[in-house]
Amino acid sequence: MMLGLLLARAGVDVTVMEKHADFLRDFRGDTVHASTLRLLDELGLGSRFARIPHRLIDTIRMELQGRPVEVDLTRLPGPHQHIALVPQWDLLELLATAAQAEPTFRLLRSTEVTGLLRGDDGRRVLGVEYRDPSGETKHMRAELTVACDGRGSTVRSALGLRPRAFGAPMDVWWLRLPRRADDPSGLAGVFNAGHGTITIDRGDYYQIAHIIPKGSDTTMRSQGIGALHRTLVRTVPWLADRIDTLSSFDDVKLLDVQLNRLRRWYSDGVLCIGDAAHAMSPVGGIGINLAVADAVAAARILAGPLRAGRVSTRRLARVQTRRWAPTAFLQALQRAIHARVVAVAMTDADPAPSRAVQLVGRSRPLRRVLAYLVAIGPLPEHAPDYARRGG
Repeated sequence: MMLGLLLARAGVDVTVMEKHADFLRDFRGDTVHASTLRLLDELGLGSRFARIPHRLIDTIRMELQGRPVEVDLTRLPGPHQHIALVPQWDLLELLATAAQAEPTFRLLRSTEVTGLLRGDDGRRVLGVEYRDPSGETKHMRAELTVACDGRGSTVRSALGLRPRAFGAPMDVWWLRLPRRADDPSGLAGVFNAGHGTITIDRGDYYQIAHIIPKGSDTTMRSQGIGALHRTLVRTVPWLADRIDTLSSFDDVKLLDVQLNRLRRWYSDGVLCIGDAAHAMSPVGGIGINLAVADAVAAARILAGPLRAGRVSTRRLARVQTRRWAPTAFLQALQRAIHARVVAVAMTDADPAPSRAVQLVGRSRPLRRVLAYLVAIGPLPEHAPDYARRGG
């Protein structure tokens, strides 16, 4: 959606296809970090975003292997010394509304891409095959097809591309519990022997990420909802007075955690960005912001060639070159956290804090670096001049 908005502001004819009738999917990534908030300001959308109900978080509190660690975001550079928690559907509607003000943009809802159109040589991608709201199969030709369709990308599969998988020690159960006015605010987590739970303040409820060993979903569900109640209360005791509101596993959604990256993000006439190019772990909540940065870089590099009517594979390679290093760096950081924090929490032992955890707990400068990497990230992207607006 961000890429569509930027390209439309450049005068490029762009169509976004969304297979659902709306954006209302729960437990999607909802963290909007400082770099993305700054981008919204540059696009003239900051005041509109401010009117959307959201929560601001300027401190992240964690208990890691028995040691408290606090990451303070209030010393970040720039106007946004926080991250925002906002339902993803509200952010998508904001971007869609802004894009639809541009005469060269259109959004097709209830429209599912089912395959790719190829040239006579079978190599160049010429557009997509899709199913419209009536169920009829149609074709749309395009100079460039961009796969923004996530970890299970239809476009990527049609290209026969397989990402390199780095593995993960955990999956995540997402659930909700009520929040009261005098409850702790912000974002907090506990990672101790055998357990990992993160509570995210969403106003009148907590969005809770409960970490489970990789591949254990079926086995753990078979133990019954009472076992989850006991684990959550043991990890976060003050949840005891509302744990019974979680009545069944119907209200517990599984996130199959993946961490992977394509070796090559493009082919002739097609480009993969976001999770279609590099699935991120939920650690740090950086997936949305990395995908947005991909979109901004792609728009800046490709808008001119698209207006001219021809995009070379060399241009597409420039997008990957621009975004590969920050992606690889952040994935390496997530892998280190998986190994030194999450994997330890998944064991039944109760070890002393690892050297990495002790170092983070003692070093304020290191915590400031972590705050910057989470909230802004390496190589942040700014809106192209042609896309900037007042407001």
